[in-house]
Amino acid sequence: MDTISERIAIAVVVPALMQQVMQIENDYDKEVYNGDIGYVVNVDLDGGELAASFDGRSVTYGFGELDTLVPAYAVTIHKSQGSEYPAVVIPVLTQHFAMLQRNLLYTGITRGKRLVVLVGQKKAVAIAVRNVSGRRRWSKLREWLTVSMGAQNFCRAF
Repeated sequence: MDTISERIAIAVVVPALMQQVMQIENDYDKEVYNGDIGYVVNVDLDGGELAASFDGRSVTYGFGELDTLVPAYAVTIHKSQGSEYPAVVIPVLTQHFAMLQRNLLYTGITRGKRLVVLVGQKKAVAIAVRNVSGRRRWSKLREWLTVSMGAQNFCRAF
């Protein structure tokens, strides 16, 4: 009879064949990186492995490593940065007021290669376009540059 741990291991959620998946952390050994999108090409239940294709290259994961893959049927604007997609659908609703920022809308729109669809309210789009505030970044970049370049040189550079 199966032990409890064997039954739990079998109960791990395994993506379906041909399902799109996204790598959510860098794996230098497998040469897949945060944000890479592939699709499931094989699931070996007996061997406890899944194979995903990333740009035509097959990458094998043990079931214990599946926490580094997530379904990629919908991706946040944050996760899409640095990537492009043939088509992008962006919900733009006043209910998501905190997310209505020009930089987020711009980033989302520029991810689409051929088609971008905004679904929602014109008022929400107008709010996002006018909202240039975003969140203030509290970095010490200016301070570090001033110290490393010297106040005189920093002021001349900027």
